[in-house]
Amino acid sequence: MSQAQPRDFDVLIVGSGLAGLSAALHLAPTHRVAILTKRVMSDGSSGWAQGGIAAVTDPSDSFDAHVNDTFIAGAGLSDPAATRFVVEHAPESVAWLQQLGVPFSEEDGHLHLTREGGHSARRIVHVTDATGAAVQQTLIQRVKHTPNITVLEHHMLVDLITSAKLGLEGANRCLGLYALDEATDEIVTFRAPHTILATGGAGKVYLYTTNPDTATGDGIAAAWRAGCRVTNMEFIQFHPTCLYHPHVKNFLISEAVRGEGGRLLLPDGTRFMPAHDERLELAPRDVVARAIDFEMKKHGLDCVHLDISHQPPEFIKEHFPNIHARCLELGIDITRQPIPVVPAAHYTCGGIHTDLSGRTDLAGLHAIGETAYTGLHGANRLASNSLVECMVFARSASQDILATPLPLPPSVPAWDDSRVTDADELVVISHNWDELRRFMWDYVGIVRTNKRLDRAAHRVTLLQQEIQEFYSAFHVTRDLLELRNLVTVADLIVKSAQSRHESRGLHFSRDYPRMAPVAVPTILQP
Repeated sequence: MSQAQPRDFDVLIVGSGLAGLSAALHLAPTHRVAILTKRVMSDGSSGWAQGGIAAVTDPSDSFDAHVNDTFIAGAGLSDPAATRFVVEHAPESVAWLQQLGVPFSEEDGHLHLTREGGHSARRIVHVTDATGAAVQQTLIQRVKHTPNITVLEHHMLVDLITSAKLGLEGANRCLGLYALDEATDEIVTFRAPHTILATGGAGKVYLYTTNPDTATGDGIAAAWRAGCRVTNMEFIQFHPTCLYHPHVKNFLISEAVRGEGGRLLLPDGTRFMPAHDERLELAPRDVVARAIDFEMKKHGLDCVHLDISHQPPEFIKEHFPNIHARCLELGIDITRQPIPVVPAAHYTCGGIHTDLSGRTDLAGLHAIGETAYTGLHGANRLASNSLVECMVFARSASQDILATPLPLPPSVPAWDDSRVTDADELVVISHNWDELRRFMWDYVGIVRTNKRLDRAAHRVTLLQQEIQEFYSAFHVTRDLLELRNLVTVADLIVKSAQSRHESRGLHFSRDYPRMAPVAVPTILQP
């Protein structure tokens, strides 16, 4: 069913993570803003971030050092302008959060700074080991009490509305979007001069991920269908240390555990990182994840172990209260025992191609946060550079929208579902979802080969055909929309990986084990 009367706003924001909420707060003083989120405001990856926010706040640190660390982690693919832009605006983003009341951890009256893998200095501001949750809750409370912001939970993006799709003359621009209101099972039409995609990453395209169930690449897929370029999708960051436990999925063991002295061990207690990298456990995530993957395959292991029990119990409980409490619930006392861990898909370094104002190729459409490719992360994201990227680009995109008034879009048609019926067998969706995530894990994971990528490409093509037939014939549901988006993202990841004939950062190919002399981004054009 569809709702005939469109809803009009000045700005539509899809996604309620740190990027989306920050943009809403920047725009609300002058613009009528709608935040659409497919579940509830607190869902999404931002609230799961444990580590913190990378920003130069100590006099002994420098912007140049932060830029250089980002370049090294990015394996030559980080864009210099974007990197400096984020690094130089990071401190003001932290100050903004402090003004909003985020209770950052302090020591002797100053922000307590921790260090994480790939950083040359302590520069991670944090709220113990639950930074994302603290920031998210602070912003949610602000949004709830800010006039001009309408929050629409359980609204799932179906597709962007563009002038080209409607056959209108002139340059193609975004006119709004269609969204599924799950409360009424209606497709609602939204019109706005400006739309911001802040929909997060696509970790759920893999069998094992640290991401929440909402991370299905919705914005990336919708922007691609609307004609936007997508860049560097082969660079999927696998977090080295996800808790391995039969009763828990997605629980991340923070980078900071290794930053504070955690050691990676084989089951017999042997420390294995010295054989892989001189930086040991503080090597960048791609190096550590490949090392763990290598040792697990070599020894036939289900997991390895991360041990911080050599630190005093008081130190562990103070620095990692949430990790300590969660593990204790599962019978693991991290003050005395090592933590079983495995790598898991964690972060989408590529995404919708944007500029320093968050602008996409489509007029009236911005993309910010994990769904966007800004050039900051290159071939591998440096730890704790993600939350600060969300805030810096939320501000720059908002400033661009404030400086670029656009007219209200012309009338747009309501969603037409008069020729579809209710699906008779939803098992097709669940089966295809499982198949997709499993072959992406097996064939397009931490280590890749040409043969594995060819197998994945073949299966993606078959799935796309099946899903498109299903989409054309039946009423849409959130599960169907997410599956449609995931198979689109899988296709983009596989095509990007096939086109990169080298190993760089997070993309490691056995057929092309060397790094090419020149670093070039992978840009896909619809």
